[in-house]
Amino acid sequence: MTSVAASGLDQPMFATAPAGDARLFVVERPGRIVIVQGGTRSGTPFLDISARVGTTGEGGLLSMAFDPQYALNGFFFVYFTEPTGDIAIERFRVSAGNPDLADPAPLRILTIPHRAFSNHKGGLVRFGPDGFLYLGTGDGGGGGDPLGNAQDLDSLLGKLLRIDVRNSSAAAPYAIPSANPFVGQPNRRGEIWAYGLRNPWRYAFDAPTGRLYIADVGQDRIEEVDVNPADSAGLNYGWNVMEGSSCLGATPCNRTGITLPVLEYAHDANGGCSITGGFVYRGSAIPEIQGRYFYSDLCSGWLRSFVFSGGVATDPRQFIASMGTVISFGEDGQKELYVLTDAGQVLRIDREFR
Repeated sequence: MTSVAASGLDQPMFATAPAGDARLFVVERPGRIVIVQGGTRSGTPFLDISARVGTTGEGGLLSMAFDPQYALNGFFFVYFTEPTGDIAIERFRVSAGNPDLADPAPLRILTIPHRAFSNHKGGLVRFGPDGFLYLGTGDGGGGGDPLGNAQDLDSLLGKLLRIDVRNSSAAAPYAIPSANPFVGQPNRRGEIWAYGLRNPWRYAFDAPTGRLYIADVGQDRIEEVDVNPADSAGLNYGWNVMEGSSCLGATPCNRTGITLPVLEYAHDANGGCSITGGFVYRGSAIPEIQGRYFYSDLCSGWLRSFVFSGGVATDPRQFIASMGTVISFGEDGQKELYVLTDAGQVLRIDREFR
């Protein structure tokens, strides 16, 4: 059901490509982006910012996103942590003379302080179907969100952020879309699109259906997937009032205004520990799994999937019992899916499921 697309990688965190591109760009945690093509890794990194990346705890170079107009402007964005622990978002540009090499000069888009704890860094930067840039940030770390960031609308942590980078410059690195839910409200950050998240390590947009899938890592008991229309602004996903659909601590808890997950699983019943969200399959190699959302778990390593229909997760299936320690999913320029493991491999999901 899978084949090895690449091996010998240094802690691969994410894989992506511009639309239609035959190359696969793999993000390595120490601070490099390498190109894989035909099973071979490039000798020279596409980008190397390892001197500025901190890898303490859950830090590192965690993801990248190509601008929707990459073919015209050559821009791409990266999400990483600095040696201080702070989250950094930067824009780079492909070099003028070599499509396999980036210009190393960055434009800093956003810095988010994150120094109290070394975990819950979030990690995904991704463009939505609306052309805006989304960032999934963790709650700042520690057990139970001790800093209270996830429910604090004056904090950028524990959130899904949405910003406009179409006209980024050093003087004005980003703008806030006017339709963001908390624009102009006192003590509420305009960058926030959704809140109440613990550690949304991976999320995905499904353009054909207009849905957003968020896999939010749980604490001690429950892992969850949230699915809602991508244009639903200001949703509260419940952390740290709730973990999944269960109250955290005090029972009963106030569930007013909280959006509940469409799928959850308990650690004890599944041997899981940390959900790894994937994508809705929109490739062409395996037409029978079109429209299915795929996900895994860091500890269990299985490959599971469901179809979101009628407001609920339907037809749940497990396709593979274990793929090892699954760090992330990736998607290439043809929308085919990949799984990244801590063995330094990128596995392609490429065989017909039986």
